[in-house]
Amino acid sequence: LNMSYNCLDRHVEAGKGDRTALIWEGNNPSEDRRFSYSELLRKVQKFANVLKDLGVEKGDRVCLYMQMVPQLPVAMLACARIGAVHSVVFGAFSADSLRDRINDSACKILITQDTGVRGTKQNIPMKANADKAVAQTPSIEHVIVVKRTGELVDMKDGRDIWWQEEMAKANAECAPVEMNAEDPLFILYTSGSTGKPKGVLHATGGYLVYTNYTFEQVFDYKKEDIFWCTADIGWITGHSYIVYGPLSNCATSVMFEGVPNYPDYGRFWSVVDKHKINIFYTAPTALRALMKEGNDWVNQHDLSSIRLLGTVGEPIKEPEWMWYHTVVGKEKSPIIDTWWQTETGGILITPLPGAIPTKPGSATYPFFGIEPVLLTEDGQEIEGNDVSGLLAIKASWPGQMRTIYGDHQRFIETYFSQFPGYYFTGDGARRDKDGYYWITGRVDDVLNVSGHRIGTAEVEGEIGKAKGVAEAAVVGYPHDIKGQGIYAFVTLMTGVESDPSIEADIRATVTKGIGPHAKPDKIQFTPALPKTRSGKIMRRILRK
Repeated sequence: LNMSYNCLDRHVEAGKGDRTALIWEGNNPSEDRRFSYSELLRKVQKFANVLKDLGVEKGDRVCLYMQMVPQLPVAMLACARIGAVHSVVFGAFSADSLRDRINDSACKILITQDTGVRGTKQNIPMKANADKAVAQTPSIEHVIVVKRTGELVDMKDGRDIWWQEEMAKANAECAPVEMNAEDPLFILYTSGSTGKPKGVLHATGGYLVYTNYTFEQVFDYKKEDIFWCTADIGWITGHSYIVYGPLSNCATSVMFEGVPNYPDYGRFWSVVDKHKINIFYTAPTALRALMKEGNDWVNQHDLSSIRLLGTVGEPIKEPEWMWYHTVVGKEKSPIIDTWWQTETGGILITPLPGAIPTKPGSATYPFFGIEPVLLTEDGQEIEGNDVSGLLAIKASWPGQMRTIYGDHQRFIETYFSQFPGYYFTGDGARRDKDGYYWITGRVDDVLNVSGHRIGTAEVEGEIGKAKGVAEAAVVGYPHDIKGQGIYAFVTLMTGVESDPSIEADIRATVTKGIGPHAKPDKIQFTPALPKTRSGKIMRRILRK
């Protein structure tokens, strides 16, 4: 058993080496590259040898801090090949966030790039951020740098090495390491309701089975289909449905370096037209932003290749569902609204195309073998239909996370202690009269902003570092594009007056501590925050 063998060698040995595995679509519309299964296998074996030559062994952790460049999936598969555990950190995270994630799992190697391009940003300082982080990460022995833009960056002798140079001299053959089903495959950090991010750990066997089978069934995958999931590989959606699910099925998967509005609002649709995409999987937040710009951007492209549309990341509302169905899908492509989490490894609640009649905004029914239940606050199962409650899962499934890296106690407390015998999702849901599930959103202190999970405690902790701030409380509020926006209530130190420079400082502090996706949309200064007798902030009141 080895993940890279199942994603690459298996297909090449079956005579399918010439099939396209990955299509990389660059930020600039004129840049794209195709990689066949044979070519990808060759690159993965070479990079696996680069890692081995640096002393990486089975069980060692390797951190990947990159934009959407083709070297990212190559590095993931190379880690899997030699039994190293990869930890991908989303490329927009700050140096501080990167440092904390490297230290939490004591990574031995960091892989990054010189600078990044994304939309109008032409030089995202990836290596500079990495250098800042690595100044405080004692476990890092080497930093491998991909040359993406050719920008001049600092390279530290003896520590930093160029990806391209190492690949040029690496041996082209590397046998896959035999793995046990429960051997760890990767760690991916996700926001929790307390400040510290959780290192969600997935294991080889179950995750392979679950991503493989959900990809094939949920997306009704047919040989020759071109599949495009617009997510970033820095999130679980990219791990499961850009890399592992599609490649284990010998599919053709598209990865996109850019953004939906660059060079214009028609970018998604021009890519669909250019690569003749058959299955398109994106987030409601992107659809809302594009819908706002009108239908012309869609209509000037040929989308006739599309036969299935999907959404992920947050519940989709009826207006964008209808727009997706009529304007993008021309009323002929089923829409699958998929509900799942970093922790679940793959899709749990979803329509199966053609088999389950859809309703705009409902994730419909559980996938095979998944047993969702609705619970009361005190853990009683709510029977029957037309009811609402806390969403929990009754039985285990192969893709389930195995632990929080380095903190099994927190794993038990977070997911299993509130309702013993159930996996508690942290979401609320309702089951309608037909037994369809409608996800109503988080019931804990976690926000869903543009499909990204952000913990309120994390943001509050960063705001507290800004000058003049005494205390902060953060809640979500309905946002037209992002789904949820971040609303911060801030009390200032005695004698400090609120002014725009403090607001700017708060936003800058959060960007530095977490990343730009977590900065508050609205900041309200207030003399005091509502609290319980024990001193807990009453966010319920602030939400109103």
